[in-house]
Amino acid sequence: MQTLTKPRLDRDARREAILDVAQEVFLEEGFAAASMSTIAARLGGSKGTLYNYFKSKDELFTAYVERRCLWQQDAIYDIKPGATPAETLVHLARSYLTHVMDDMTLRNFRMIAAESERSPEIGRSFYAAGPEKGTERLAGILTGLEVGGHLDLGGDPMSAAYQFLGLVQNRLFKARLCNAIPQLTPEQIEAEAARGVATFLRAFGTTRA
Repeated sequence: MQTLTKPRLDRDARREAILDVAQEVFLEEGFAAASMSTIAARLGGSKGTLYNYFKSKDELFTAYVERRCLWQQDAIYDIKPGATPAETLVHLARSYLTHVMDDMTLRNFRMIAAESERSPEIGRSFYAAGPEKGTERLAGILTGLEVGGHLDLGGDPMSAAYQFLGLVQNRLFKARLCNAIPQLTPEQIEAEAARGVATFLRAFGTTRA
């Protein structure tokens, strides 16, 4: 008689499964209330399994934050080939607003900000993996547009990237963060993206933009 065995996940797949479950628990219960026991129970394993991958809840939380930042950046900065410079900038602005103003992203941001007071290293890790790394990726895209003669960044692509993101999000981000306004409609996102890009091009655009 053949013995049926449960398929074993490879190490990377198991780690991803742990992070998937950890995300659910952190968002449902908050960092402070979430426990390694709860995560292990929902995963269907033991705490020992978790500790084979992550030495502490803080380390697990940091890994979850860094993974989400990477996924979000890959989605935001996925540039479509053949677009004009203006179309590229509007696409970036639209994609950025869609992700940053999303309910799930804001829930994560509020939780991370709250935990950063207790554990500054969590805040530093999030900032390095998220806002800082994302701005560096944007600066690289803007530099490519400058090389093509479409932008004049004044020798400081990082500052231009921060200006771009500020113009795109500044008017609505705090209102969304405080839950003062509902999630934006596609029409609102489109209008805000176009407004931010138009202002950015007036500051950094050339006649070839």
